[in-house]
Amino acid sequence: MQIEEVPFTELLSDIVDNRGKTCPTASTGIPLIATNCIHNDLLYPAYEKARYVSRQTYDTWFRGHPKPGDLIFVTKGTPGRVCIAPDPVDFCIAQDMVAVRANPKKVYPKYLFALLRSPNVQTRIEQMHVGTLIPHFKKGDFDKLLLPIPDCDTQYFIGDTYFELSAKIELNRQMNAALEALARAIFKSWFVDFDPVYAKANGEPPVGMGAATAALFPDDFEESELGAIPRGWWVEPVGNIVRAVGGGTPSTKNSEYWDNGVHYFATPKDMSALSAPILLETERKVTDAGLGKISSGLLPVGTVVLSSRAPVGYLALAQVPVCINQGFIAMICDGPVSNYYMLNWTLENMDIIKGRASGTTFAEISKRNFRPILALVPPKKVITAFDEQVAPLYAQMTLALQESRTLAELRDTLLPKLISGEVRVPEVETFIGG
Repeated sequence: MQIEEVPFTELLSDIVDNRGKTCPTASTGIPLIATNCIHNDLLYPAYEKARYVSRQTYDTWFRGHPKPGDLIFVTKGTPGRVCIAPDPVDFCIAQDMVAVRANPKKVYPKYLFALLRSPNVQTRIEQMHVGTLIPHFKKGDFDKLLLPIPDCDTQYFIGDTYFELSAKIELNRQMNAALEALARAIFKSWFVDFDPVYAKANGEPPVGMGAATAALFPDDFEESELGAIPRGWWVEPVGNIVRAVGGGTPSTKNSEYWDNGVHYFATPKDMSALSAPILLETERKVTDAGLGKISSGLLPVGTVVLSSRAPVGYLALAQVPVCINQGFIAMICDGPVSNYYMLNWTLENMDIIKGRASGTTFAEISKRNFRPILALVPPKKVITAFDEQVAPLYAQMTLALQESRTLAELRDTLLPKLISGEVRVPEVETFIGG
């Protein structure tokens, strides 16, 4: 396969930026995405802490705006991260990023997208960084980035294969977001808004609920430390209804604790990339000797893990036995409430949890401050009915995550080999077709 090295700029028909300045923002309007919204494990930009601009600012302040199919490319902080602009484009881009538009006469746009994400090109970009504290890949240096361009057929196969695998992963992510939202909506209806209780109090059948489940709910309220709650339910400090434990980190200088490790070891970093609150694996593993250095030991499947610092608020349900570092509070749900209940309770009460955090260098909530937080405790039969509703949703999330992980491994393994010519297109077509 013949490959030509071509400067990045020669493959583009346009580069859109926003003048390298901070634009005026507003409380509402058109989303303004920043570099934190661009991730190489997502197909399209995310909306993470997005700010907004007014229509007037959108129309008059910017030099231009991304079009569908443009590549949103980060130039500062984490240079080289890239996502595709969706159709329609419902955002504008902040500084430290540009939208690059592939010239279809020079390169297949989806191939350029896959190419920019390939390990070889990511390394080339990293080697061109300037700046000591904040890495920066200057737009003026784009022409110095040489990119390998094969024949058109190869470009189309690589680009389409990479995009289709990424699109399936994105579809799974969106499905999981919908499933998680559904589980949260059921929890809120039952345990926050008390919809079934209010319906019965008004002499009406609860909406979307069978008679057997409706019979589990009372038809009036009583006062508690949390205000009015369904009669017969009660309030307890969360430390009384779950075992809240912390973790630790075995010495990283002792290879006996890490080399050939078999036990999953979680850090908040493992949680930051989760697209659904399901922990399937971690970056690191510890040995039996390393596990012995962690006071909480190996936590069982179903443990709810909450990052307690750097930052407070990452949350997941462990689907594998796991041990945790000191940046977590783990909730072992072997008492009156289930893991599904506690996962959703924690999500609903995150503002209260974060309000209990303190610290000068970074916010942290200790187990001592976490355990006294008051929690509503419904009867066991009601929690069991809730579990029966949401367990299939979390099972679907887990399957989707497992599929996405397999697809990502296939995609990321094939990409550099296809680009380098180590693996030929006919071989992969036969493999995928078979």
